[in-house]
Amino acid sequence: MSHQTPNSILQIIATPIGNMDDITLRALAAFKSCDVIAAEDTRHTRRLLLHHQIDKPLMSCHGFNEASRVNQILDRLGRGERVALVSDAGTPTISDPGSRIIRAVIDAGHAVEVIPGACALIAGLTGSGLSCDQFHFVGFLPRKTGSRKNALRKLESLSGSIITYESPYRICGLLEDIAALWPDAQVVVARELTKKFEEYWRGTATEVAARSLKQKILGEFVVIFQLETACKKGTQPL
Repeated sequence: MSHQTPNSILQIIATPIGNMDDITLRALAAFKSCDVIAAEDTRHTRRLLLHHQIDKPLMSCHGFNEASRVNQILDRLGRGERVALVSDAGTPTISDPGSRIIRAVIDAGHAVEVIPGACALIAGLTGSGLSCDQFHFVGFLPRKTGSRKNALRKLESLSGSIITYESPYRICGLLEDIAALWPDAQVVVARELTKKFEEYWRGTATEVAARSLKQKILGEFVVIFQLETACKKGTQPL
């Protein structure tokens, strides 16, 4: 049974992944018309709103308090309010919080609307030069080397491009693990997408891993790699 009121809606809004001008007209209109914005980091979202001269109430909604926010958001929707849901960058739920709230809103019978926009995995893939016909997004791989290597081995049967996110603290370890398993795999690392120091590292897994050790490691990373050719040569022993 639907509990939807005429104006209530949860709008899932993609926000810029770096450049604050990478936001759609629909997103700006939604921010202006909503009653409250549920944000992963209110400070981060407030800077975005100020950049676009928008003033709206904010409520924090992140991985640690998402469960407790569900009833508050459902109450607002029950009163006919419009709630915007955003993460720090890109689209909520894509390696970001938001899934629990969206599921609860749907189960309660309220309307949900997605306002698409910037997404780091798509930006990195399309700029990589690797195949876009088939791809697999695996989010963040495990932090520890042993667990990460086991997770990587399970990807060997996948065809097309494989995409993962990584932090500056573990990017070298990830690239070294890929190179140890598949030294000839084609790898592209996209760093700081849409920002001032955006760049791509391209080459075999061995070449890119070696380059990472010579770089000053800063920023956010999207790693794209393909295994078909490398796997034909056999997986390297560790």
